[in-house]
Amino acid sequence: MQYVTQSKPKRSLYRRGFTNAPDDVTYELFFIKEPHDVTVMRKEAVILDCQAHGESPIDVRWLKNGVKVVESERVYHLSNGSLYISEVESRRGDKSDEGLYQCLAQNKYGAILSQKARLTIASISAFAIQPTPAVVTEGSVARFSCKISAHPPSIITWEFNRVTLPLTTERITVLPSGVLQIHRVQRADAGNYRCISTNIASRRRSTEATLTVFPAPRPQLPQRPRIIAGPQNISVSLHQSAILECIATGNPQPIISWSRADSKSIDVYSTRVLGNGNLIITDIKPQHGGVYMCRATTPGTRNYTVASANITVLAPPSLVEWPESLTRPRAGTARFVCRAEGAPTPQITWLKNGDKVHSNGRIKMYNSKLVINQIIPEDDAIYQCQAENEQGSVLSMARLIVVMSEDRPSAPRNIQADTVSSSAILLAWERPQYNSDKVIAYSVHYMKAEGLNNEEYQVVIGNDTTRYIIDDLEPARNYTFYVVAYMPMGASRMSDNVFQHTLEDVPLRAPELSLTSRSPMDIQVSWQPLPDKLSRGRVSAYRLSYRTSSESTVSQIELPGDKTQHFLENLKPDTIYLLRIAAATSVGWGEQSVWTSHRTPKTSSALVPMAPELRLEPLNCTAIVARWQLAPRNSVSVQGYRLFHHEESQSERSPVQLRALTNTYTFGGLDPRKKYHVKLLAYNFVGDGYQADQTISTPGCVSVRDRLVPPPPPPHNVYTKTNSSTSVFLHWGRPAFTSSHAVNYTVRCNPVGLQNASLVLYLQTSEQNLLVTDLEPNTKYEFAIRLHIDQLSSPWSPVVYQSTFPDAPTLPPSNVKVTLIEEDTALVSWKPPDEPNVAVTHYTVLYASRNAWIAGEWQVLQREGTITMSLLEKLKPGQIYFVKVSASNHMGDGPFSHTMELTVQADFSSGHDPRLSHGSTHPTGFSDGFYHLDQKSMTGITVGVCIALICIIICAFIIVCRGKNRYLLCLNGGTNLVINSLGPVRSCTEKKEKWFSFSSNGKKHVSASYQPGTPVLTFEDELSMSPDQPITLQALLWRPGDSEGSSNSEESHATGDSGRYSHDETEMTNLSSGTGSRPPSLTTEDGCSAGCSAAPKGSDELGGSRAGLKLMESVESGCCHHEAKSGSESELPFQVCVPKCV
Repeated sequence: MQYVTQSKPKRSLYRRGFTNAPDDVTYELFFIKEPHDVTVMRKEAVILDCQAHGESPIDVRWLKNGVKVVESERVYHLSNGSLYISEVESRRGDKSDEGLYQCLAQNKYGAILSQKARLTIASISAFAIQPTPAVVTEGSVARFSCKISAHPPSIITWEFNRVTLPLTTERITVLPSGVLQIHRVQRADAGNYRCISTNIASRRRSTEATLTVFPAPRPQLPQRPRIIAGPQNISVSLHQSAILECIATGNPQPIISWSRADSKSIDVYSTRVLGNGNLIITDIKPQHGGVYMCRATTPGTRNYTVASANITVLAPPSLVEWPESLTRPRAGTARFVCRAEGAPTPQITWLKNGDKVHSNGRIKMYNSKLVINQIIPEDDAIYQCQAENEQGSVLSMARLIVVMSEDRPSAPRNIQADTVSSSAILLAWERPQYNSDKVIAYSVHYMKAEGLNNEEYQVVIGNDTTRYIIDDLEPARNYTFYVVAYMPMGASRMSDNVFQHTLEDVPLRAPELSLTSRSPMDIQVSWQPLPDKLSRGRVSAYRLSYRTSSESTVSQIELPGDKTQHFLENLKPDTIYLLRIAAATSVGWGEQSVWTSHRTPKTSSALVPMAPELRLEPLNCTAIVARWQLAPRNSVSVQGYRLFHHEESQSERSPVQLRALTNTYTFGGLDPRKKYHVKLLAYNFVGDGYQADQTISTPGCVSVRDRLVPPPPPPHNVYTKTNSSTSVFLHWGRPAFTSSHAVNYTVRCNPVGLQNASLVLYLQTSEQNLLVTDLEPNTKYEFAIRLHIDQLSSPWSPVVYQSTFPDAPTLPPSNVKVTLIEEDTALVSWKPPDEPNVAVTHYTVLYASRNAWIAGEWQVLQREGTITMSLLEKLKPGQIYFVKVSASNHMGDGPFSHTMELTVQADFSSGHDPRLSHGSTHPTGFSDGFYHLDQKSMTGITVGVCIALICIIICAFIIVCRGKNRYLLCLNGGTNLVINSLGPVRSCTEKKEKWFSFSSNGKKHVSASYQPGTPVLTFEDELSMSPDQPITLQALLWRPGDSEGSSNSEESHATGDSGRYSHDETEMTNLSSGTGSRPPSLTTEDGCSAGCSAAPKGSDELGGSRAGLKLMESVESGCCHHEAKSGSESELPFQVCVPKCV
């Protein structure tokens, strides 16, 4: 039995090409099918899919845990490239078939590696947590728990004194995580409890735990609510279910409610409450992550207690930026980019023809980029970006095509580098020794020599010089250089590398100060070390200068270069001090910072707040974020904060008043590349507290005005709506700008997590809406739109996401199996329907014994779409059960599987293993050693059944021929009585409609409906029939299908009754036997209905030929009598009961 645990591969609907543009270049090699995770039973067969498409010949190999799989009689490749294992082994070490499998496809263009697929053998371990004995008082809550590891996940049930407990009742709740909760415990709940864990591999029983129940004390005193089992922090994979438990006690019983700590609303569509307060989130998504709080509140009071837990949503990797295929000349440079998102953060690995790429002097990997310098012919290959985390992996591929050339020049010679300044180095070289006259240009390459994965820079210059000054270098840095010569047909090899360092320089600017006071007579001065770009060398010293605002005398202190703070003491209280700092390298001192002011606190015995710990960060080029917290030594209350800010050399603005609970604030609308001074103080009812001062500089902005030709703005207000399972409608707004040129748009569409950027779908339109069709069902897509006008293109709009509707299942669940695991319990298991892109929300299991199946009485079980097994319990011994399964989703129900048979042995003492009775894929057979109905057996059974039916028909025919039949027909307008030769039979006042059948001399069968208020026509056979004779043939052999003869009746359509209640027919036919033989069930409820229709059209056949039939009417005693006369004496006489004429 196999369980696929990942989604099936999606059909490709995108252009096949190596570039990200929608061109006609075809793929030289790609996968049609890739392997997926699978769980199988030991000794079962398994197929791992792998199909590659491309230019032949294609060689497919398989890797297990990175090592080539060796073929054998048990493990071998199929013709389509898939891997077949006839009997899965679970031995220890390398002999086990468990592990990670990948297939490697290769042709003349290169090799590609498939995604990883984990093969797991079904197993179930020992219990990690066993239920423990519990002692509770009557009316309180009892809780047991057990935990076990199993593959696939097991179903956990509980037993009380060896009897299975229901999963959910008014007082009992069983959580899928293995927790049993019993609310409002009663004395009858005392006993032994144990949990049962079952999956396809085995079944395990825990040890028994005893529940002891003591009488509750009288009278019961009020108790505050107390949470005895609160939610726990959990990590849940995407689309799985999360269970947060919460049980509380108290008197009166507390009410449990749930909320999110971030005040967001809980998703009511995916969330439900199980039992008395447990929260279950199904089909979990990233937005469901966060802290959830369970609150237990005493009814009618404000007494409550809270427990919280965090849900971390784990997501497999998905690519947000893909590598693009490139064509580069020899000795050129290729850059591939790959970015992925997921939880936890995916790790990026680069592959070349299926092998891992390692960094060297020519190939660099950094920030998810792959850079190949000085390309050589061997670099022509297929490259794959693999993003992987513990939830899975995703790959994207791109090809590097190397263009070869003849008569290339030799490499430049005698490279020399001389330092010019702290930011410039002069590079000089000699022309190539061969073909130097064909050189048209040189490219100078340089990068930092220290560190790993440094960015390489390139400058192209003409062929009229062999000297170049690189002047954008950082001071006090070591660099490496090389030069490449170019000719029209290609490039030379790279020259030898040369190393050189730049000189130190004075610091570009001074550090930014942060000032606070601990007392009225001191200032704590601190600063951050300068970054390398600003220090331009090693800082050797700092010079701190300070003075009061009313004095001109400046005090200076020189500090070593490794210091980042200094404490000034013995200052004047309630005085404004001005401070500034300068930094120095071995070259000299840099510029001093501007004066920063700070007022020392007043001398007072009053307790005011200490200075907060302030931190400033630039949010962007026009905004600053201030964050703070109270000093740990602060021991007084705080009523609020006052926050000041002003640009350097500008006057101070009025403060911003903030509440005491606030600890962050954002300043917006600032100017780029400006220095700002920020001051913060806390205050209380005594007065203002000590202040904290700090300066910060905003970074520079990249302005659109700085560009030569600004691009048009992107479309906005992109709106998406799913139309069907294969189409999505898009609408967007045109940006606000004026132009006389025509505007058109490109729509980009791809599934989220697409493995190759060259498969992205691009659609062109001149309208502001588009219906994207031919999409895959149940797939999440991302859309982006860009605008084109006058040969200019806008940036892509923000990405919007939309999912197509799923298709209703068109296939039943596959591989349905039924196994008897105990005397009265069976396990039915199945696999999802074998069709891609069909989501299953729940499965329906129907099962019934043979007798119940004949009566059409099925028992129904439903399981969530993530569960592929179910237990059938309380089966009766000696019975044959029929089982079938269907899959459903929100779009509809799928068909049922073939009906499986399961025999429950009447006596297990004979030595037969009850587990040997399980269904097969054939609807009437059994698999592997169970009884088979071969062709000879079926022939014998068929002949026997036919002979028996013939005998029954002959006997019935003889009985009918020897008897006298009495027939009834209700017509519109009858009296309240039905009359036959024996007198009144019953009242005709019923409102319930019935069907019954009758015939004339056994010639033709007619069905009719009757209702009260209609006349009843009776006719009589020429043969007489005693009341003691048996009922008619119609009553013996009537079946539901016989009613179809009256399907044209008006009333038959109104009721929808297709004759399923055969006992009604039998009772009506028994009327001909007289009152003595009338069954007791013939009561007012089964009589002639008050609303019957007129005679059906089949009634004209009652007496054979009715051509001469005439009706005569006479009025007698206020009742209309109809007599039927016929030209033939063989016609049957009719008696009519009609209502009183008006």
